[in-house]
Amino acid sequence: MASFLTRLVDTLLCRQKDIPENRTIFVNHKPPPTNDVYFHQKFPDNTIISSKYTIITFLPKNLFEQFRRIANFYFLLVAVLQLLIDSPVSPITSILPLVFVILVTAVKQAYEDWLRHKADNEVNKRPTFILHGRNIKEINSYQINVGDIVKVKVEEELPCDMLLLSSHNEEGECYVTTANLDGETNLKIFRALPDSTILQDEESLDSLSAMVECEQPQPDLYKFIGRMSFYTQNQQPSVRSVTAENVLLRGSRLKNTPFIYGVAIYTGEETKMALNSKQKGQKHSCIENSMNKYLVAMLVWLLVQTSIATGLKFWIDRQPFMEKSWYVQPVAVSYGDLTASAKVIFTDFLSFLVLFNYIIPISLYVTIELQKFLGSVFFGWDLKIYDANADLRAKANTSDLNEELGQVEYMFTDKTGTLTENDMQFRQCSVAGVKYIEKEGALVPLNDSTATPEMMREFLLCLALCHTVHVNKDQGDDGTDSPDGMNAATDYTLWEYEASSPDEKALVDAARRFGVVLTNNTQEYSEVMMDGDLVRYQLLHVLEFDPTRKCMSVIIKTPDGNVKVLCKGAESTILARSVSGQKDLALDHVNDYALEGLRTLCFSSRDLSQSEYNDFHDQLQEASTALDNREEKLNKVFNIVEQELRLLGATGVEDKLQDGVPETIEALRTAGIKVWVLTGDKQETAVNISHSCKHFKPHMQELMLVKQPNGQQCGETLWRFLEQMKADPKVSYAMVIDGPSLFHALEHHIDTLRDLCMHCVAVLCCRMSPLQKAEVVKLVKFSAKRPTTMAIGDGANDVSMIQEAHIGLGIMGKEGRQAVRCSDYAFSRFKFLVRVLLVHGAWYYNRIAITVQYFFYKNVAFISAQFFFAFYSAFSEQTIFDSFYLTLFNITFTSLPILIFGIFEQHITSEMLLKNPRLYKEIRKNAKMSWSQCVYWLLLGLIHALLIFYFTLLLFKNDASVFPDQKALGNRALGTIMYTCCVLLVNIKLCIETRYWNWMVIASMAISVLGYPVLTSVYTGVIWYNVTQWDFFDTTSVYFVFFVTHKSLAVWLCILIIICASLLPDYIYKTCQLYFFPSESQVKQRSWTGCHSCPALACLYYLPSEGLVMEQSQSEDTGICNQGLETTSRETTVHTILEQDRSISPGVEEPTLPKHPKAVKPEEFDGRGRVNPAFSRDIGEVMDEDNLSLGTYKLVYQTEDDNRTKETTITVL
Repeated sequence: MASFLTRLVDTLLCRQKDIPENRTIFVNHKPPPTNDVYFHQKFPDNTIISSKYTIITFLPKNLFEQFRRIANFYFLLVAVLQLLIDSPVSPITSILPLVFVILVTAVKQAYEDWLRHKADNEVNKRPTFILHGRNIKEINSYQINVGDIVKVKVEEELPCDMLLLSSHNEEGECYVTTANLDGETNLKIFRALPDSTILQDEESLDSLSAMVECEQPQPDLYKFIGRMSFYTQNQQPSVRSVTAENVLLRGSRLKNTPFIYGVAIYTGEETKMALNSKQKGQKHSCIENSMNKYLVAMLVWLLVQTSIATGLKFWIDRQPFMEKSWYVQPVAVSYGDLTASAKVIFTDFLSFLVLFNYIIPISLYVTIELQKFLGSVFFGWDLKIYDANADLRAKANTSDLNEELGQVEYMFTDKTGTLTENDMQFRQCSVAGVKYIEKEGALVPLNDSTATPEMMREFLLCLALCHTVHVNKDQGDDGTDSPDGMNAATDYTLWEYEASSPDEKALVDAARRFGVVLTNNTQEYSEVMMDGDLVRYQLLHVLEFDPTRKCMSVIIKTPDGNVKVLCKGAESTILARSVSGQKDLALDHVNDYALEGLRTLCFSSRDLSQSEYNDFHDQLQEASTALDNREEKLNKVFNIVEQELRLLGATGVEDKLQDGVPETIEALRTAGIKVWVLTGDKQETAVNISHSCKHFKPHMQELMLVKQPNGQQCGETLWRFLEQMKADPKVSYAMVIDGPSLFHALEHHIDTLRDLCMHCVAVLCCRMSPLQKAEVVKLVKFSAKRPTTMAIGDGANDVSMIQEAHIGLGIMGKEGRQAVRCSDYAFSRFKFLVRVLLVHGAWYYNRIAITVQYFFYKNVAFISAQFFFAFYSAFSEQTIFDSFYLTLFNITFTSLPILIFGIFEQHITSEMLLKNPRLYKEIRKNAKMSWSQCVYWLLLGLIHALLIFYFTLLLFKNDASVFPDQKALGNRALGTIMYTCCVLLVNIKLCIETRYWNWMVIASMAISVLGYPVLTSVYTGVIWYNVTQWDFFDTTSVYFVFFVTHKSLAVWLCILIIICASLLPDYIYKTCQLYFFPSESQVKQRSWTGCHSCPALACLYYLPSEGLVMEQSQSEDTGICNQGLETTSRETTVHTILEQDRSISPGVEEPTLPKHPKAVKPEEFDGRGRVNPAFSRDIGEVMDEDNLSLGTYKLVYQTEDDNRTKETTITVL
């Protein structure tokens, strides 16, 4: 109770709990045998809670979340108003739809949370074993506390984050998979500290006296800073550095190791797995922002309608004729309507507000949620983006951004593993200034000179030892090792190498092929086989790779006792730190490799004296056991030993492009998406890859912002480039920026850099850090036009830009799955990006855009009649629709078709979208949710409401009867006819908008249209108040009205006329727009349909200028109409009839060109504009963003005077 009150007071007073910078953990809860005083720290238990609600908190928390939405909160206020005032309609009309929407959402969220509770219980109650005294005790997983010694057996999942103490392996090693954490399925090796590896049983562990000091929990999976102190009697404690290599994380699974022991350091919600499971910052789509604006606009329109009705009621009540209205005056006086008091005016205002409030679509949110969720499910089911070779299907980590895939304007992509395969193969190397190339498993020099055997041996030894590769030996069926005799150097299948970096594996594999075979690699030594001899090198230290140093090193002791430093890294680092060796030749060779698109590394070594090593060891021990600023201190020590190096050589490793990368980038560029490549590779390699993948094209002029020493020179270079662009704006520019220059530009000239880069066709940034990638994304994201950005990558270094961009895409590559986990959508191949954006993105956006606008349209068409009726009812706040109709319009009679539409609609076929990437431009910048589109839909709804109301009113003019017995109809009949017209009309309107029909769409339409008369018949055919005694059914005004009204043929004729008249304006508008102002997609669809409907393969276009003839021919291999307007190439040769080189199908005569062709406009001519003959031989690309032409073509034609064949170039605008 006291702790609860303390937490309550801290919360109310906004006091933060004091948390120490580091945590101290006593192993097995035994304080160290010292006189030091330690404060007891409280840690959470190992309970995992992924659920959002409990039985107590579900109702208030869920209701709070739902009523944060504008529409839900609005209808709650309206429902309360209806209960507080003399409402003109039953409060049930607002309460029932609101309850339905809230209930559906609550049930969905409750079910999802119940599944989370179920999963939590399964994990929390999993049997676990801990050390209790000298025995092993079984407990539930949630009962583990920090400091417990936990025993984990093979194939078991680790229950908490634990520091490895020992294992069945005498060297303290164990193997785990971390697929639940980062998606990597390869085995990873973890090692215990040397002081605790011998503690392999319960008795020895019970005697352990140790203390762990480490940082507080943080989510980085690959970082851990701590130290462990081992205490023995009457001796100073030995302090060891603890790194991520010694810490096993919750969610990992133990493999190939019978058992391990570890001490729990992070439990429950403080584990790294739990911290990484926390939700990312919420991203919002453009549709959601537009929808909120629409809601605000509709609320303003509602207030305007309500104010008009209230003002006119006040004016009419004071007209002279009202005093003579014997049937109105007494009631008005009794209610005080004629007093004009503020209370009366406010009450009237609220009454009209309730009467007109149905203009806001209450079921909009729940419909869109269902559409998005099911759309994301279909995304994963698409076989066209399924990788059968790797058995990987696409994955949607969110459904909130589906439509945003159709809005991308800038794409930022990593290179390695995203554009390339990340499958490294050794190709060339440079040793002692001599170039070598691999041929048939051997190194062959490219000239007569060769390196000395000693230099070659040392270089290959550096390849075989400078790494963090782990060796796995193939096991026989009986569990014994394969023979390891003298043939080990040639039996390359004997050893299997596992590495976190594909580069390292490629280099170790290469050394094996060249005769230096790595046979074992532990934390204490490395063994290599050279010339049939097994040589063991003592591994003293591993200085891991750091993006700041751009290198890694190992310190070894040779069999003869010498200490050596082996170092590898980027040429910018290694060459600068080398004092001997063929530096100039190596730099030339590295640049040559880079121009060939190879990834380069340089290798060097250094001999250390024993005193130098001892000094370094002492400094390293001090830095590695520090808890504050450990990384900075370690880098400082590393830089001491990684100096005065002797250059050994360099390597060139090939990373092939993925299939379809050039075609994908070209399609994205045609779609209007600008592609920026952000990579950490060196400039020459990155530029070469950009050319090979068609990111850069030969005609582009490259602007090189590289090697800028300071901000002033960087600014001068940027201004010079801007002036160059202004002087020659027709040239296509490509920008190359390196990391140091980018730093100066972002620091001092960010606006200039943004203007320059955004006017370039392509941008390449090289030698970048992960943080700089995110800064570049932010540079474009927050520019003046606020373009929609997308980032795609495959590695942990891409996470920052993936999370910064509007949309983040992950590639399921070979660098782990951290990028996939942090992304919004993920798939395995870069080429799938075309279908993801051009097809799924276009479909998602079109569906949601029409859904949102259709909802507002149908509500305006429905409830506006209520406003018009007020003018004919003396603004008496009388409703024309029964409460039953008001209640079920949105949640029953018009809800199912639009839901199915939003799931299955395909306004353009996938084949056409893929064939014509330019169509993607039509939907960018939220084009279908513009204010002009909004006005069109709302105006259409208003026109339909006017026609429905006044045409129906004509039926009742002068009390004319529509029955032979002259029976008259009343207000309820008027409302019923209007309601029938509205239900039929809005559903037919959706049919007009539907382009893709299947049985689900047809069934939803049938259920909606037929469900209306069925439910209405049930409601109006029985006096339900006599059955239920509910006040909702306390009126009989609609009893049998539906049956009586719809008996008349005149009523059905009126309904037919109303529907036809209502659809006529829309038909006229669409027809004029199609024939006189067609969009490019409409042009494509018409030509596509015309091509496939024509039995001949050739479709002729007669152009009215000089009798030119264009032919669109059918591709023989794809069967898709290969028109000039559809080609992805911007300058394409179009064959005329005179120069046909394609075969005509059998039975189809080859068309001939008339000698004097008439200038006749063909049926297929799209009417977009004109044909502009241009008689210059060379016309560049037509790539104007704002006024795009339809293409540039070379045409062969015949003159009328001498029948000579000529060639010219025309641009179709």
